[in-house]
Amino acid sequence: MTQFVARTAGAAAALALFTFAAGTASAQQLDKNLVGAWTIVSIKAGEGDKATEPYGPNPRGSQVYNADGRFAIVVTRGDLPKVASNNRATATADESEKIVHGSIGYFGSYTTNAADNSVTVQIEGATFANWIGTSQKRTYTISGDELILKNPTGSGGAAVTVVMKRAGAKAM
Repeated sequence: MTQFVARTAGAAAALALFTFAAGTASAQQLDKNLVGAWTIVSIKAGEGDKATEPYGPNPRGSQVYNADGRFAIVVTRGDLPKVASNNRATATADESEKIVHGSIGYFGSYTTNAADNSVTVQIEGATFANWIGTSQKRTYTISGDELILKNPTGSGGAAVTVVMKRAGAKAM
């Protein structure tokens, strides 16, 4: 029952996020191909021999862009530790460090530019507080159900390439 309540609360929070400030991008055109939910397949930071996988070989996460110009992104490592106390407020220093280094979440509004295949996000809230209040431009390409997004200003300092697939509908 607790998991059901948590899932329901999470779904309600997500719905509230996307309905809040509806119409943000109403005066602008948004790329309808970008609108929707995307599941993260891989994340690489850096280029060539120096490329790393900051969220490990099996990252988990979603990027969601709605038709009203709102977005939300959550990324975690596939191997985040569980908190032994089952209370995040009493996590050990080691548990907390691994969780902070292995996850990021942020949300806000976005616009797209068809001329250079870019999306610019205006970040309103983030687990990496340095990004709050910033505007960041990323380039992207969509081919079928695959989205490749390039972020020149990743939170770890290096440029990041994120490969995603369009998320399918799932029953709860």
